[in-house]
Amino acid sequence: MQSKYKVRLMRLNLWAAAALLALLAYLSEPLSSALLLGLASAWLALTAALLEFSHRRPATVPWQILPSLLLAGLLWVDPERHALWLWAWPALLMLPQPGWILTLSCVLAGITWWSLADLLGIEQTLFSGLVLLSLMLLGLARNRHLLPARAAARQRVRLIPGLPLWSAQRLAIDLRRERARCRREGVYGELMLLRAPRHQFWTLAQDLCRLTHQFENCYRLDHRTLAVLLLSRDVHQAQKRRRALLKGLRPSAKVRFTALNAVGALGELLKRFERQSSDFEIEAESAHG
Repeated sequence: MQSKYKVRLMRLNLWAAAALLALLAYLSEPLSSALLLGLASAWLALTAALLEFSHRRPATVPWQILPSLLLAGLLWVDPERHALWLWAWPALLMLPQPGWILTLSCVLAGITWWSLADLLGIEQTLFSGLVLLSLMLLGLARNRHLLPARAAARQRVRLIPGLPLWSAQRLAIDLRRERARCRREGVYGELMLLRAPRHQFWTLAQDLCRLTHQFENCYRLDHRTLAVLLLSRDVHQAQKRRRALLKGLRPSAKVRFTALNAVGALGELLKRFERQSSDFEIEAESAHG
């Protein structure tokens, strides 16, 4: 199944859940419960609306803290009506999230379970605690099991749907491959680095992807730095491509072109780029042998 169809199905599920919570909020009598259910509905609707624009919200942002806080609040303010929601905690633990939010969710789950002790009685409290702990351990195990797959996906996934903009981890892999390709096929390769102002970053990224060939990948190294691997027949064609790119981009940014044979370690190249005082610099093959 293609990614766009998965996104549509996921968005449909989120919209359905948001509509269900909105209905529950409308039917809820206590104002506090209605407010929390309404906030949860709004969170799901906003998540559905922004689903394809996750490149503006990095995975490290603790987006998953909101449902944990909303669930805990719902169990605190109206435990008699919403005690069944206690079993949503294991499902929340399976979602991708930073480790400290996992810890916070476990703490909140324990507090909300204990707050239901007077309502359930001692026997049901102990039994429900054992079942909840078992399910939460399964949720945590599932979360840990998916970590390698998520890390690999972040390295190879495109950061913007529809554009050849890739992650910094992918650049380190592609550099080795393209250097070998240049030696094998006798073509000339360059790495272009571009440091853009934050307010121009995404516009410049889209323009850069539009001006490069389909077989040339662009990369986002951080919140201000872009990179692209340029392939040309020879040095003379590479010079024409530099002029064409700079004319098309017209960047108010710092730019550096480095021949692939002169790149060496990517970290060292980025340090040289940081120390670069001029707005434009070319680092040829002879610079590093």
